[in-house]
Order: sequence, then structure tokens, then C-alpha cells
Amino acid sequence: MAGLLLSPSEKVYILHGIEDDFRSDGRSNIDYRPMELETDVVSHASGSARLRLANTDILVGVKTEIDVPKPDKPNQGKIDFFVDCSANATPEFEGRGGEQLANNISNLMQRAYHSEQAFDLKQLSIFEGKQCWKLYVDILILECGGNLCDAVSLAVKAALFNTRIPFVKAALLDGGNVDLQLSDDPYDSKLLEVGTAPLLVTLCKIGEKCVVDPSAEEESCSVISLVVGVTGNPKCYCSNEDASKLHEHISKCSTIAMNGPGSVAPQTLTNAIKQGINAAKYLDEALGKALLRERQDITNFVKHSYGFFK
Repeated sequence: MAGLLLSPSEKVYILHGIEDDFRSDGRSNIDYRPMELETDVVSHASGSARLRLANTDILVGVKTEIDVPKPDKPNQGKIDFFVDCSANATPEFEGRGGEQLANNISNLMQRAYHSEQAFDLKQLSIFEGKQCWKLYVDILILECGGNLCDAVSLAVKAALFNTRIPFVKAALLDGGNVDLQLSDDPYDSKLLEVGTAPLLVTLCKIGEKCVVDPSAEEESCSVISLVVGVTGNPKCYCSNEDASKLHEHISKCSTIAMNGPGSVAPQTLTNAIKQGINAAKYLDEALGKALLRERQDITNFVKHSYGFFK
């Protein structure tokens, strides 16, 4: 990363600490840094979230639009990802420096969410073969402190969990064209089922060990990193009563990507994928609890009227 200079002694210190499962900030090789998550932060968006992972700051907004489904998938909606890197995030993003990284993250999210085992696009269908909902997921990288892929996937899933889609009140067929009437009430809407939406876990190979949630300093010591997309568990995003009615879910890989000029031995790759799946399970469970707790707080909140509104 541009602007980050480490001496050979500092790199050796980081390498030896990871070999002993004790990183420079006190974490083990499978620990994440503290996170701050806030939803519904953009008023004009259908759903939004902001996540801060140490010095990494991500803002996500979701917009909905009615579109025509693809001919080969008439009963599915659409979802597109757009990533923008703020020039203030890091000196590396000045000018057009962040375009390649933005395209890589956007393509990675696109592959992860279009897997059959991941996000269910059928819930975005309105009229099969005629009209569907299209989700535009805009991702803004405000600050870069390492581990962008994981932070982006967490913020995107939180924003989709917060997204509301208006109900269709009526539909008129005129000469084969569909004319929809949507509800004007912002609370007359449905929520998306995002339980199976994937999370990305980045594993940086430093020496002979792989670590999750690498800091910017640790990323500079790595020659190759592995990004694993893992499907979520729907039970983590519903109440205990509803969770008991669901079948047992097995997390699966929805996408795998490698970054860097280095190489990975087959056994190391297998172990890294297993490590990524285990990390994603704990991460998904923690995210689900936080989002359900926030939704419950909003539901229990009683808005009081004052003045002439009373």
C-alpha cells in the first residue's frame, strides 16, 4: 500500500509473531478487529449501512428500480454492485489509482451473489418474464485500513437486511405491457431474506501461516492472499421461533479468488478454505445478532408527538 513503509526488522517482527499465533496488535491468527456497524444512515436510499473495521470505513447504499428480467432467468430479479474509492481513503487512490481495486471488489461481489447457493434472486421477481426489481448496491470506500473485501461484504449484507421494497398494490395489463401501482406508504413494504447472502473472508499468507482480517501492515508483508466467499446461515437472521422451523444449513463456498504474485501449496489452500469457512460462520452469527438486536430496538421504539402534532 502506498504511503506505508516498513523496515525489514518490522516485517520480521510481524512474521515471527504470526508464526507464534500472536500478532502485533495482540490478536491471534483467527481474530477480527473490533467493528462498528450502523444501519439506515442514508435517508433517500431503500437501505443503507456504514461499517468501520479499525481504520477501514465503508458506506453502502441500496437503491431499487423496476426492470425487465433476463430472458434466460424470467423468474429472477437483478442485483448490481458499484464500488467507488474515495481519494481521501489512501494516497494510493488519488487520480485513477483506485479504479482497478474497485473493479476487482465489484466483480468479486457479483460472482459471490450470483451463485445459486447464495442470495435468492427469485424474491425480486414481480411478474415472471415481464417485470422484476433491480437492486443497485453502491459501495463507497471512505477510508482504507486493510481487509477491504471482508468489510465490504459485511456492510453490503447489513444494507440488504435493512432494505425495504414497496408492495405492489395493483397491476394493469394493457396490450402485453404491465402497469404497476406501488404503495406510497414507506412502511407498507417487505424486507429481503438475506440469511444465505455470502460473506467474504480474506486470508493473508504470511510465512507458512494464514491470518484473517489482515491489517495494512500485515498486507504489506504478504505476497499472496486468498478471498473465500461463504454462504450465510438463515437461522442467524430470524427469531428463535422461526429458526426452529428451518432445516439445518451447511455453509458452502460461493466464490474463491487469489490476489498477489505468490503461490500456495495444495494442502495450505485446503486448510485456508476450511479456516475461512469457520471464520465466516462466527462472523455471520455475530452480524445476525447485531442486526436483529437493532431491528428489535427500532420496533420497540415509541415515537412521541409534541406540540400541534399531539
